[in-house]
Amino acid sequence: MNCLKGMGQFLTEEEGMGTVEIILIIVVLVSLVILFKSQITSVANTIFKKITTQSNKV
Repeated sequence: MNCLKGMGQFLTEEEGMGTVEIILIIVVLVSLVILFKSQITSVANTIFKKITTQSNKV
């Protein structure tokens, strides 16, 4: 009976939920970066090219 009470308390604890949520968010962000790596790189290169060409005009 004592074991069942301890199991119930374990299942209702929410202390570790913040850590799990943060880890899941990081995993999702990393997977999105991996999936869209080429698109992100092309956008960044375009932005840096514009910055370089327009800074020469100033």
